[in-house]
Amino acid sequence: MASVRSLLPPNSTPLERTLEAVTLRLTDVRVPLRTLWNATAISAELLPWLAWSVGLDSWKTYWPDSVKRARTAQAIDIARRKGTAKAVRDVAAAFGAFVTIVEWWQKTPRGIPHTFDVIVTVSGQGGTEASAAYVEDIIAEITRTKPARSHFVVTQGLHVLGGIGLVRAVRAQSYAHMKFEDVA
Repeated sequence: MASVRSLLPPNSTPLERTLEAVTLRLTDVRVPLRTLWNATAISAELLPWLAWSVGLDSWKTYWPDSVKRARTAQAIDIARRKGTAKAVRDVAAAFGAFVTIVEWWQKTPRGIPHTFDVIVTVSGQGGTEASAAYVEDIIAEITRTKPARSHFVVTQGLHVLGGIGLVRAVRAQSYAHMKFEDVA
């Protein structure tokens, strides 16, 4: 390596010269910036740190790698659209689920204002097992992403391909916001 001329003044201390020598060696460390900020290219060991840096709200170690990468890649875009139906669809799509949303004004007769129904269909593709914990994670992310004033009812659908054909199972859940008032 070619000798590098010091930027320190002639009266610098030995500690300052040592620090300069150490920091010169740090410039030789290669930092792959193109992969560090790319959720599809980053190594699996560094992916949780990227997810944290883009502000991902939750992270589960049992999620498949494809879900972790999709959630990380879409975190900023979903945060920008938080409170919209598109953000709810996108967050469910990151989990490999399909969501159908029916808002209160789309029902006949009209429903209660600021409510909506969600039908979540988990396909189980890509090695993702549609366990109860996994579906609860999807519902929790929908809760974080939906409009804060809105309440929703979840109906879970499950696509399973078998030897005979397509089978669908449905489980209904209701989530409501409770308000407690001080009676005193």
